[in-house]
Amino acid sequence: MITCPRCQQLVNSQAIDCPHCRTPLKAFGHPGIPLYQATQTEFLCDRCLYHDDDSCTYDKRPYAKTCTLYHDKTEPLITEETIKLTPGNPLTVIKRWCYRYRGVLLILGLIGISLAIALSN
Repeated sequence: MITCPRCQQLVNSQAIDCPHCRTPLKAFGHPGIPLYQATQTEFLCDRCLYHDDDSCTYDKRPYAKTCTLYHDKTEPLITEETIKLTPGNPLTVIKRWCYRYRGVLLILGLIGISLAIALSN
């Protein structure tokens, strides 16, 4: 559950708009695109990481009240879950490499079998 930025009511996190005040909560009517909204007295750009490093290209910058690219500058870009996904086990690295290049491995296997058959005659 999330809180509506306008009426402060609890709303389902997948809701596209607030059922109480009809404020849009998701961008472009899609539940997978969050729409970040500022309160009535402040702007999102004041707390945005992309505004600080000057990589924001949003046309309403620095007075944006809503944004889909907002990232709070006090939060890290890389989360602990992302750090845990880094490969540590060599066997896991080999498995991922084989899965990624399975087409190349299949072709090399066929060439190897062809050479074995040709050399056995």
